[in-house]
Amino acid sequence: MPTADSLRLQLAGAEGAILFDTLCEGFTQAHSDQPFTRWDAEYEGWASVLGGLLPAPGVANLPLPLIEPRGTVQVIHYDILGLTYWMLARVEEIGRTDLDNHERFPAVSSHAYKHSYLDRPIVDEWLHLLGQVIQRQWPGVELKRHQFSIKVSHDVDRPSLYAFKPWSTIVRMMVGHIIKRRDLKAFYTAPFIKLFTQNELNGMDPYNTFDWLMDVSEENNLKSAFYFICGKTNQEYDAEYDVNHPVIRSLIRRINQRGHEIGLHPSYATYLDPDLIQQEASKLRQVCLQEGVNRNYWGGRMHYLRWSHPETLKAWEKIEMSYDSTLGYADSPGYRCGTCHEFPAFEPLKQTMLNLRIRPLIFMENSLINNEHSRLGVTQEVQDKISALKESCRKVDGSFVTLWHNCNFLSNNFRTFYKSMIAD
Repeated sequence: MPTADSLRLQLAGAEGAILFDTLCEGFTQAHSDQPFTRWDAEYEGWASVLGGLLPAPGVANLPLPLIEPRGTVQVIHYDILGLTYWMLARVEEIGRTDLDNHERFPAVSSHAYKHSYLDRPIVDEWLHLLGQVIQRQWPGVELKRHQFSIKVSHDVDRPSLYAFKPWSTIVRMMVGHIIKRRDLKAFYTAPFIKLFTQNELNGMDPYNTFDWLMDVSEENNLKSAFYFICGKTNQEYDAEYDVNHPVIRSLIRRINQRGHEIGLHPSYATYLDPDLIQQEASKLRQVCLQEGVNRNYWGGRMHYLRWSHPETLKAWEKIEMSYDSTLGYADSPGYRCGTCHEFPAFEPLKQTMLNLRIRPLIFMENSLINNEHSRLGVTQEVQDKISALKESCRKVDGSFVTLWHNCNFLSNNFRTFYKSMIAD
């Protein structure tokens, strides 16, 4: 009989059950000091979807065999459902104080990073195993299959290199172009773009890569999502543009006319303030409505990936967004939520399901290529790392959700790299 320390799964009208007889208390606790071990699924006759030993947080040792039949019951001696809850609900992150300089929970503080499984979608792996147990217990059951997909998104932090800067800054940039870099072309381009960006972005602007990004997406039968900042809560980190500017309105119209997505990128200091996020969401919706962008499905991502759990989660639901795609780490690519599947949000403190979906971010280009944590550039190491993440998503039929800023495509090398990464 199941006890308070066990969980039983049954199928209506079918004989037998699946019993989880060892529940893990640590999966309800907000810390990263869980014990850890690994399990060899193939040694016991089960398929490991990614191969190799399967990471098993929450326990120091696992009994063997881990899965065993007892009459009409399949007994699993590991808390797969508890692990799923712990990872998806981000219980580990509640109330944490070991944050980075932008007050974000960093990858390096996570259990996954400390035990070297951040590059594996362990929730998807364990649920794949559970699927095998289900089909062995009830052979007639058909499990739902997903299809691998690539989802490309772009945070529009700086749509133009020059257009929205004051003339004093333009002059300083021109001095740098001519004296430090001896770049005569950039010296003349800066004031030209500033002067002649009136109603739409200038074709010579290095950051104006929007049409090219849409071209590449369309060549691969993808839709790009462009997330716009609609407020200024921090002078240093927020955008220089106003979403009401004719240039930005023109850009939004063009993106929509080509069938791509417009979304919200709440400004730097909003992540703890639902009212501010509400104001910025309303502003975006108003601009979109005025420009003929009619949507009933809205999503986006927090600026700088700032996220306080679960406060930011509740703020996103309050503004009635369809999905959020913030939950990836700024300092490392990988599976912050342990999955590459979109899932319904759950508020772990009040134990309530939210009317919001979480679309985990697997890879942001700045986490490897050009930020304070890593400056590897477009190296073979980076390409191999991203290819491996993409392949692991493919093997579990997930979504490879990526973030590429429009302002980073300054070299042909980077553009070539991008095109290869989003090609199926």
